[in-house]
Amino acid sequence: MKKINYIGLPPIIRDFIVYLDVIKNKSALTIDEYASDLRLFFKFLKYYRGLVPSSVEFEEIDILDIDEEFVRSVTLNDAYAFLSYCKNERDNQEAARARKVSCLRTFFKYLEKQKQIISDNPMEVLDSPRLKKSLPKYLTLEESIKLLKSVDGKYKERDYCILVFFLNCGLRLSELVSLNYNDIRDDHTLRVTGKGNKERTIYLNDACLDAYAHYMAVRPVDGVPASDRNALFLSNRNKRISNKTVQHIVYNALEKCGLEGYSTHKLRHTAATLMYQHGNVDVLVLKDILGHENLGTTEIYTHIVDEQLKKASEANPLANIKSDNN
Repeated sequence: MKKINYIGLPPIIRDFIVYLDVIKNKSALTIDEYASDLRLFFKFLKYYRGLVPSSVEFEEIDILDIDEEFVRSVTLNDAYAFLSYCKNERDNQEAARARKVSCLRTFFKYLEKQKQIISDNPMEVLDSPRLKKSLPKYLTLEESIKLLKSVDGKYKERDYCILVFFLNCGLRLSELVSLNYNDIRDDHTLRVTGKGNKERTIYLNDACLDAYAHYMAVRPVDGVPASDRNALFLSNRNKRISNKTVQHIVYNALEKCGLEGYSTHKLRHTAATLMYQHGNVDVLVLKDILGHENLGTTEIYTHIVDEQLKKASEANPLANIKSDNN
């Protein structure tokens, strides 16, 4: 169940948060981030406009009096001043500032279209910072095999199955944790509930089915609370495994292999990269497997291959031999 923090939020923002939850079906993380961004934005505006005594600390600024009249007074320049503050005073990088832009656009669109509080939306033309494109970090095929072979211990069947599902299915951490054992169907497909409660189907290969069978043979049945009885992966206390526990399992396995600096999400990148590199998987098919909403998000994996081809060319021992005529 989503736990939404309404503390310190005026009604106009509380209503928006409920809208994100009930109508837009946003994740708990997105809702929490948007609430935090709007708290910061309106605290900044009150400070920026000199509406609070100088003796009041920034974090203690009260925004409960923010109302319809106040939001109608917000301008595009206010938003850019806020983004400047976030960059220079709070050291927010491009991705954090881009999220704040998305938050403001969504909030003011809601005020215009749903609530009809404003007639002119000042954030409609608000530009987002240009994000630096970086290639995702991933394990090589050899490193992935080494990781799988390193698994041992009391819960080795469970831990091995978790790693296999990450590396073969490209699951997000939240997707893996929320899996129920009946999400694995008789036709060897896996039903995954992704962002926005959108379902997708992934076909399980032999490695996944083998790991699943070995884990289910030892998966606890007795002593599992009714609320967690359907959970696929169980913790040491026979409850649905948590994000933190899965992260701990992955970190320990990576550290054992000398592969520090990776994460559960890097295993998702690894699955996508290996499928594209070695499986000749079309980028459109890869998009569906990963549950990406936009093709542009998936195309980053084509750039990985392009970068590898470039490096291979540059590694040619003749790469620096030039004509004597130069």
